[in-house]
Amino acid sequence: MKKSCPRCGKHFECRHNEISRCQCTSVSLNYCQKNYIDSLYNDCLCPDCLQDIKKSIRPPKAVFNWSGGKDSALALWKILQGYEYEVIALLTTVNKQTERSSMHGIPLSLLYSQAESIGIPLYPLILEPDGEINGYEEAMKNAILHFKKLGIKHFIFGDIFLHDVKKYREKQLAPFGISVVEPLWGKSSSDVMEEFLASGLRTIIVTTTADKLDKNFIGKHIDRELINLLPADTDPCGENGEYHTFCYAGGMFRYPVDYSLGEPRSDSFPVKMEDGSEKVFTYWFTDLESSEKE
Repeated sequence: MKKSCPRCGKHFECRHNEISRCQCTSVSLNYCQKNYIDSLYNDCLCPDCLQDIKKSIRPPKAVFNWSGGKDSALALWKILQGYEYEVIALLTTVNKQTERSSMHGIPLSLLYSQAESIGIPLYPLILEPDGEINGYEEAMKNAILHFKKLGIKHFIFGDIFLHDVKKYREKQLAPFGISVVEPLWGKSSSDVMEEFLASGLRTIIVTTTADKLDKNFIGKHIDRELINLLPADTDPCGENGEYHTFCYAGGMFRYPVDYSLGEPRSDSFPVKMEDGSEKVFTYWFTDLESSEKE
């Protein structure tokens, strides 16, 4: 089929019905370059223009700090829709003893499955189980230095409005010349939730703070019906720690990640407060595991 390139006007032969002979397959483009083309043109470009875009559209590489939950997934989905950054790795913190992510309790095997479905390599940051901040900062420093050698100057996060968290990240990364990128920053929780529901991403609740949400919320999908059931004092996105999630399909996932859930169980942990007192926090959990299809 003869076509006129919408970018340069040159005539060329398009073989989109013969994939083995299609000239487009000879030019390997990353998602940023593909998004750039999709944003400007509605038809095939000639091979010369594809090669030119491959050379000229080279966004800075970035590392995405991945939790495996819904806000993290939405932030990554928004980044992958554009061509401002090329994400080369998903960085996540994992407890050395439990081999689960630090906040959401997602098994390392499922974190790898998420990354494989998304198509971006996982970079697990293994932390000692004592939870000491110095151990975390030393491990993060080593990861930062690793990526800095690769020319990384941007770390992307999925925070919404916790200013102290953002300030801490900036303080940690600034000495290394790395900027903090926050795609969701400054939006209200309600607006972020609306974006999440519209994205088609699929996620379930895997942890709740017991005095906010009871065990009946464990394993529930985040959808409009569930959001309407949340208590009035609960942040829609769980930004105050009310709940944590596991995202497994939709958006940038090329295929669903298979998982299984155990029965809800509660656990309590003493936490030392700033005034020196100790407070016990109780949570509902579920044993989230990988579930390979037969």
